[in-house]
Amino acid sequence: MIQRIQSLWLLVAALFNAGLFYFSLYKADVMNEGVASMHEVTAGGNILLFLLAIVIVALPLVTIFMFKNRKQQSNLAKLSIVLNIGFIAAAIMVVTNFSNGTPTPTNGSYRLGMVLPIASLVILLMAYNAIRKDIKTIKSLDRLR
Repeated sequence: MIQRIQSLWLLVAALFNAGLFYFSLYKADVMNEGVASMHEVTAGGNILLFLLAIVIVALPLVTIFMFKNRKQQSNLAKLSIVLNIGFIAAAIMVVTNFSNGTPTPTNGSYRLGMVLPIASLVILLMAYNAIRKDIKTIKSLDRLR
């Protein structure tokens, strides 16, 4: 349900991750045989990044609707966190391979697309903490009955 704070956090995380399809991860100027050109690394340009991006967008959305089963919602939130870390690691690996490739880029910079999964990771951690807090509250109410 959207009325719980963790649902809002999960929705924001999914929206941040959806931004990966619109923003590039890395941009570099490349000099190839005297001709300068600009190359961008995007989530859609690499099959591993593309598949991970689809999963890290869809999983928080699926997790929102698991509100009746808090244990499963907690496990899916943990999986989202792990996959988000995996996406960040894979993106850094792809950018590093691009920077060390031939032809060598003259200068490059990280773009907004690289910041979005990091912000999403922080938001997913906040959602996971809210889910844990919700589970503790329900357990304490069960003890009172």
